[in-house]
This record gives sequence, C-alpha cells and structure tokens, in this order.
Amino acid sequence: MLLKESAINRALPKESNLDMPRHAVNEEAGARKSRIQGFEFTTILSRLFVLVCTIGLSWYGATEMYAVLNTNAIAGLQWAFLVLFCVNFTWISFAFSQATLGVIFKLWPFSYTRNEQDVEGVTAILLPVYNEDPLRIRANIQAMHEDLLKQAPGKFAFFILSDTNRADAWIAEEQAFRPLLNHDESACPIYYRRRYNNAERKAGNIAEWVTAYGGDYECMIVLDADSLMGADCLISLTRRMAAEPNLGLIQTLPTIIRANTLYSRIQQFANHCFGPIYASGLAAWHGYSSNFWGHNAIIRTKAFAEACGLPVLKGKAPFGGHVMSHDFMEAALLRRAGWGVRFDTDLSASYEEAPPSLVDVIVRDRRWCQGNLQHKAFVGAKGFHFATRLHLLSGIMSYLSAVFWLLLIVVGFALAVQAYFVRPEYFANPSLFPTWPVFDFEKARSLFVLSMALVLAPKVYGWFSAMLNFRRCMQFGGPILLTLSTLVETILSALYAPILMLSQFQVVYDVFKGRDSGWKPQSRDDGATPWKEAARAHCSHTLLGIGLAGGALFLSKELFYWSLPISFGLILSIPLSWLSGGAKRGNVIHHLGLMRAPEEKRPHPIIEMQDRYDKAQESLNFDDAQTSLQRLSSDADLFYWHLVQMPEDIPDKEFCRAWICAEWQILNSDNIQSLLDHLNEQECLAILQHRELMAAMEKYLPKDKQVDTSSEEFALA
Repeated sequence: MLLKESAINRALPKESNLDMPRHAVNEEAGARKSRIQGFEFTTILSRLFVLVCTIGLSWYGATEMYAVLNTNAIAGLQWAFLVLFCVNFTWISFAFSQATLGVIFKLWPFSYTRNEQDVEGVTAILLPVYNEDPLRIRANIQAMHEDLLKQAPGKFAFFILSDTNRADAWIAEEQAFRPLLNHDESACPIYYRRRYNNAERKAGNIAEWVTAYGGDYECMIVLDADSLMGADCLISLTRRMAAEPNLGLIQTLPTIIRANTLYSRIQQFANHCFGPIYASGLAAWHGYSSNFWGHNAIIRTKAFAEACGLPVLKGKAPFGGHVMSHDFMEAALLRRAGWGVRFDTDLSASYEEAPPSLVDVIVRDRRWCQGNLQHKAFVGAKGFHFATRLHLLSGIMSYLSAVFWLLLIVVGFALAVQAYFVRPEYFANPSLFPTWPVFDFEKARSLFVLSMALVLAPKVYGWFSAMLNFRRCMQFGGPILLTLSTLVETILSALYAPILMLSQFQVVYDVFKGRDSGWKPQSRDDGATPWKEAARAHCSHTLLGIGLAGGALFLSKELFYWSLPISFGLILSIPLSWLSGGAKRGNVIHHLGLMRAPEEKRPHPIIEMQDRYDKAQESLNFDDAQTSLQRLSSDADLFYWHLVQMPEDIPDKEFCRAWICAEWQILNSDNIQSLLDHLNEQECLAILQHRELMAAMEKYLPKDKQVDTSSEEFALA
C-alpha cells in the first residue's frame, strides 16, 4: 500500500511538448509585432534626452580636460590620460542622464496606467534551485501558495526545477518539498523535477521545462531561489500580458528585503532609496525594448520557445561555449523576433535578497563578469535592436569600467612621477623665449567637482524624491534619519568602491586569461567572513593602498589628499571586508535606525506570511547531519517516493565506473553505516540516479516497511 501511495503522488504532470530551436548569433530580425499600448512618443523623447545629455556632458568634459592638459603642448602620457578620462566621463554621464530622466518621470504629476484584462488558462511559476537551503525556499513557496489560494485559485501552478548536483542537498530538497507537492488544479498545484544532467545551467533548466511542459501554459513567471512575490503582483503580471498579446516579457523591479549584515543593508537602502530613480529612467528610454534580469519576470511561453533557443558560441570557455548570462540574451532574442520586452516599475511586492558580504559579491561578480564579457559576440551581430546593443554594451562596461578607472589612476600617478623626476625642457622648440610647463589647476578643480556631482547626483535625486513624499519619507524613519542614512550610505559606498574596482579588475583579468568561473551557488547565510579569509582575499588591496598613499605623500601633499578617497578604502580593505558580513558585526547601524528599509517597519503581508512559515520550520524533524542515504533508509515513505520518481535506467552500466563500484558496495555491506564508510560522492549519486541500485538499497529499510521489488505491486507502481 505504501508503494501504491507513492506511485500516485507523482511529482510532475503529464508532458505537453514545445519545440525550441537553437538560434544562430547572426539572424535577420523578425517583423515587429503590433502593440495596443505603445507610448512611442514618450520613448523617443526619452532616448533623445539620454543621448543629448550624455553626448553634451561628454563633449564638455573632454574639451575641458584637453584645455587642462594642453596649456602648451600635450605629450604621450597626457594623451593616454585624456582618452581614459573621456571613456570614464562618458560612462558616468550616461548613468547621470538616465538618473536625471528617472527623477523627471518620478516627479511628473501625470502618470499612466498599464492595460489589464482577465486571464484564461493557468500560469506556471518556475523556481530553479541549485544546491540551495530547501527550507528557506519552502517557506517562500508556502507563503506565495497561501496568498494565491486566497486571491486566484486555479490560475497558477508551481514548478520547483532542481539542478542540484550534490547528493545530500538533493535528498534534503525532496524531504523538504515532498509534503508540499499536490496535483489539485482547482487550487494551486506544486510540482518538483530534478535534472540528472544540468547542461547549460539555469538557461538549460528553464529550456528543458519549456520543451517538456510549456505547451499547457500561456505564460511562465520565472523566480530565483530567494525570490518572493505577492499574489497581487503575480496576478497583475498575468493580466498585463493578457492585455498585450504581442508582449513577450515583463520585468518587475525586485526590492531587496531581509538584509541583516552591514553590506547587505547598504545594498538594501540603495535599492529602496535610489533604485526607483534609476529604474524609472531605464523604463522610460527602454520602451518595448527593455531587458531581463533572470528572475521576478513573466514570459510568454510560446514566444520564449520560438525565439530563445540560445546559440552555442565558438571556442572554449570563458568566451566560448554555452551563454552564461542568458537573461540579457533571452530578452535580446525576443526583441529580435519582434516581441515586446517591457520594464514595469510600478508593480510592488516583488522581492529578492542581496549577497550578505563583500566576498560574496566578488564571487558573484566573477560569474556575472564572464557572462557579460561573452556578450561581445552579440554586440555587432545581425538583427538586434539598437537598444539591445546598448544593454549588452552597458553590461560589458559595468566590468570594463573598473579597468578604465584603474588605468586612469595609474596613468595619473605616472604623470605625477614624471613631473617630479623628469627635468622639463624649457627650450624644446627653437625660440628666444622658454616654454614654461603649466597645469591649469582651476579648470582641473572645476572638472573634479563636476565629476563628483555627476556621480553623487542619483543619490541626491533619490533622497530628494523621498523627502517630497511624506509617507515614503516616514517609512525611512523621517527626514533626519533619511538624510543621515543617505550620508552614511554614501561614505560607506565610497570606502568600498576602490576595493570593488580592484576586485573587478582582477575578475576581468582572470576572464581574459582564459579561466572559467564554473557555477557556484549563491551564499544565502549571513556571510560571516573569518578574519584570515578576509586577509587572504584583500592582502594585495591593502599593500597597494599603502603603496599608493606613501608614493603620493612622497611626491606632494596635494596628490596625497587627492588620492586619499582611493587609498584610504584600500588600506582598510581587510577590516571593511570582515565587517561587511555577519549579522552581529557592523550591523550597529540597524540599532541606530539608519539605512532602514520601508518593509522593516510595515512589511507587506507576503513578507509576514513568509516569516510565519520560516519560524514554523523549526518544528520540522529534519536532521541536517544526516547524509542522503541515511535520510532515505530511515524514512520508507521518502525512499519509495524517490524510487517512483526515477526514470528507467539507461543500459550504460559497463561504461559507468561509479555504478559498478556502488553496486559492489551495496552487495557487500550489511548495514547502512558500513556502506557509507566506503562510498564517495560520485558513487552515492550513482545510487540515487539509477533505479536498479536504488531498488537494491531497500534491504537497509526496516523489515516491516519493505516491499518485494519482484511483486506485482512494485511492477504496477
């Protein structure tokens, strides 16, 4: 009876296949599909504003710097400094232009609403998982499931799509998720699937679901392992897609929650206070050619299947092989096929979590950098919209900018060394009068002030926007706490900025050296970095900071003071990194009421639901110390459920060393502990993935729980 119940409780529905052809890098663009609600005039004006503002500021900065350097004649190193300055100044001008556009739209009194209409059919909610803590994910699912049952029963279905490749994490997932699974289509079914071959990472995980089950679902909402979305947001997404049949994707603006470390609180406050300004600017000039951030977005399933089969790039990793940053390219391919891609910033209750520490951000940047630099293959490819090319270039520049900033500092320092040690030539040209070396300090100072103004303006915009909205201002703690929080965030960000610059330079260097980043799960704990690990990670940064400060002081006091914003952060990189993670370290600002997020004072109902389910996990009898096979051998229900989910074995035993070794160990081990003493990870995975080996494991179950594997009951199941 136990086995029959397990067989009935299959983890997946019937398949409904879709074709998903793989596309080439270069293809002709498809015809643009008609739109019901276009806002084309607003989009064109926004693009002109960003273009004119960026070009105007860049031209002014370039001419002013040329005037600073060219008081008499411009030499080789000065040309290099001028070029690097122009690249960096253009980049900050582009960011400033978008933020300025954003504050205009944010403060504009006349807002517009998006069309919505009733939805027919069911929307799939996809939750890809890769070696994550399943109990955290379980609480998120339970909260969203409860909210949807109240507001939209029969309209959504969850799919937990596991790419977990560690044996213990896999069975921990099954133990955590199995009680949630159901097939009640009149309510909100929850399904679970684990891939045995996680080719192409998250992109391959989603694509495999689309080809196997996508035919039954008009749209899919893609989440991340830390995503949380309220039912009102999920319902609005589906209604907006229904109202715009030729829209391929809507991206929401995820809000960071549950920050409990210094560094995550910096990210959370910036996301809440300054993020909406940037987002409004992006949404305005993107129009229907926006971007995809990989999660908290809704996608039209058939459009995705038709357009988003990612090409395989020529060559080896890191630049060749499968596309890593798939989200940008999926939006680009949808747009190339004629589908609209939109960024709706007005939807609330779309949440995510931030990396807890500086080291975790650097680890994530390593993967993101490789993926973004891969996009160089698509920037000049056929068929892409110019906005798509700007998205790809922006992604590339988000990491190359660190290289350009560092080179600018190096060349500037070299100019200072040259001025100190090299004797000037007063009569380099035939003349009766000497040529005096002159540097226009007044223009240089004015240009520095302008550069700082462009960098800090988005923060001022965010602060000003919140101050004008009384309710929003009070959510940050009132005008005094909001102002202090903005100042503290600015100072801390300035201290961490040079560390991130050097770290991203090292990341870019690794990629160009041909080192593949691999695929590591995102840290979801408090990121408490041990002092030794912080010292090992930032020793080179500290030494460089000391060298920069000492060299600048040797050359001149003025240069020392000018370089202090960079050298000070680098010198303190080890303690700053140590303080960045850990819920008990550096989080005193939380107790002072600084950098408070609106959701902390009055959380959305979905956050309260998630907190309730998260606390309820403590009563679950899950032993984290148990291995995968111990969990299965001590729980007959879980054992037979796992066995029923397994596909038929592929007859490749003679080619699988782990299978042969695991089989021998099972046959010659009298108890589960004896077996575990001799198994390695690959052999353990072989048991979990092969039905024949798993059936042989039945002998370790209690005798009264065993089912005869040769019986008719087993065969029927």
